[in-house]
Amino acid sequence: MKTWQLFYNSIFNFKKLKDAKQTPFWKTILYTIFLSAILSVPIAFRVLNVFQDIQKDGQAIAAEIPDFTIADGKLQTSSDTKGFIYQTNSIIFTFDPEGKRDATDISTDLIGNFLSVGLLKDELVLSLPNTGGITTALFGSDQFHIPYTNETLKNLSGKNLRTVLDSSDVPWWIQLVAFFVALYPSFINLIVTLFFATIGANIYAKLKLYKVTFFESLKTMIYCATVPAILSAIIFIFAPSFDSSLLITLVSLFIFSQAAKGFPKRELPPLQ
Repeated sequence: MKTWQLFYNSIFNFKKLKDAKQTPFWKTILYTIFLSAILSVPIAFRVLNVFQDIQKDGQAIAAEIPDFTIADGKLQTSSDTKGFIYQTNSIIFTFDPEGKRDATDISTDLIGNFLSVGLLKDELVLSLPNTGGITTALFGSDQFHIPYTNETLKNLSGKNLRTVLDSSDVPWWIQLVAFFVALYPSFINLIVTLFFATIGANIYAKLKLYKVTFFESLKTMIYCATVPAILSAIIFIFAPSFDSSLLITLVSLFIFSQAAKGFPKRELPPLQ
């Protein structure tokens, strides 16, 4: 049976999913990636929304940034320019030409915010959230210090920073990055969920005396996960903290029980 037919049956005719166990394994892997992609879409949209929020907040911050230049590795402003802290939904921005704050203060500001940025007297400080140690694992640290003596910041000024923030836009390739970043954990989580669901399905098949191997049960279970994967993606839009694993397991097992009705049965040995 063709993949599109199995997809149709996985939604409208569960009993015909009995043919899924004969599907080549490489096709079931591709189908698992397809289901993972469905689960990834709402996550990717949330990531994009975060980038868009940062873009808007950056433009709001740009309106508050005064004129300044970098000279001798220090932030230089006019004598009447005062420091300030500006908070948005995703950023806390600190402008401190007077040296009243340090990197520790910038890190402390991070609580409850997406990131904290500080233009201090002699360095740029960027603090990222480090939920579960992920940031440290990826970047080696959750706080970055860039002195103004660094070549990339030697020509930094209030004018060009305002220009960059005002003209900033989320590039198209960020959308692809967001999708693939979401796809990987969705795929791993789905594989683990379906593996344990298949253990339960295989026990059910043995009790019912169905002639099916664990491998065949796994292939069938992958197609049985279509409806719960779609439901999970829809629920995640409205409830981002929703854990889809239990829903996928339970609904997939129910659909498997319907598909298994078409499996051949073992014959019991006659009573002696």
